[in-house]
Amino acid sequence: MSGNSSGSKRAATAERLARWRLLLGREAEAGLGVTLDARELRMDDALASLYRPKDEERRGGLGASAPTVARWLGEIREFFPSSVVQVMQRDAIDRLGLRQLLLEPEVLATVQRDVHLLATLIALKSAVPAKAKSMARQIVSEIVRELMRRFTGATQQAVSGALRRSSRTNRPRLQEIDWNRTIRANLRHYQPELGTVVPERRIGFARRRSALRSVVLCIDQSGSMAQSAIYAGIFGAVLASLPALDTHVVAFDTSVVDLSDHLQDPVDLLFGIQLGGGTEIGPALAYCTSLIARPSDTILVLISDLFDGGHDGETLRRAQALVTAGVRVIVLLALDDNGRPSFSAELASALATLGIPSFACTPDHFPDLMAAAIEGRDLTRWAEERGIVTTRADGSNPSV
Repeated sequence: MSGNSSGSKRAATAERLARWRLLLGREAEAGLGVTLDARELRMDDALASLYRPKDEERRGGLGASAPTVARWLGEIREFFPSSVVQVMQRDAIDRLGLRQLLLEPEVLATVQRDVHLLATLIALKSAVPAKAKSMARQIVSEIVRELMRRFTGATQQAVSGALRRSSRTNRPRLQEIDWNRTIRANLRHYQPELGTVVPERRIGFARRRSALRSVVLCIDQSGSMAQSAIYAGIFGAVLASLPALDTHVVAFDTSVVDLSDHLQDPVDLLFGIQLGGGTEIGPALAYCTSLIARPSDTILVLISDLFDGGHDGETLRRAQALVTAGVRVIVLLALDDNGRPSFSAELASALATLGIPSFACTPDHFPDLMAAAIEGRDLTRWAEERGIVTTRADGSNPSV
């Protein structure tokens, strides 16, 4: 038994040393006293190509060869878990300038599908060569289908429930009575001699209009908001699938484009987003205002880092007019998985004085956020209950 224990300890030590060797590179080999086996040497080559490209004893980086990049992408998928592969792909694109090679069919066939790749392909759509257009659109479609599958059920359930709760009335018509809730609310009025409940208070659903609520997603499509714009487009398509919502999606930089006609096809909607460019929020809010027919039944979600290249004064005037009219306005500084956003704390603080909360939100929180907004709940409290820090009017807690 002791021999087995000693052998296990030696194996664990050797594994730790090998990991340190992979981390530090060949120059640490002698000091660690470890020699990598053949598979570990292949892993080291893959790491060195990205993180130690000037190492003369290695391959000297990925170079400008599509076959080389495709082979490297295949190797890292073999050696590392999916989460690590996604990080390495992003690092390769950012550190080694592989954006153009990413548009080669041979590379596209090998790359890991995720939201970061989707944002890159959307940003580069005008540069996609003819030979890669079909594959690029196929990959975009695959990623969009997966994102829709991930978020549709939770969003529809949360929002539909919120709409039902917000539309209840205590003066329903006979066909509109919610009998389960009515009976529960009147149990104290049970009449033993009659063997029944006398419903002194009836609870039901309000008469349905063509849309109970309007939602306007106003998306900043500047380069820094790439992932947020992608997620916002996906959620716009999901919300548009609910008949009780009248959904609009508007994207802006220094100009404004209404993408609402593409809500039935999220791939077309995302290809309509022009990632990059500046940010002018005021004109975007002005356009969104023109879409609003019932202000008190409208939720406007501005997805932006608030680095307004236009005039903050105009933005604040437009926002104030929306709030005064009864529109519920929310600012999402980020709608992604990346943690703390970089944003204009000054403008966020000024919006907070108008009663407009600003905070970052992960995609998994978005369905519940929309439900809370529909029900008229305090969104600052909603965020803080989930550990999401909102920007206050005095400028405190300006990040998430």
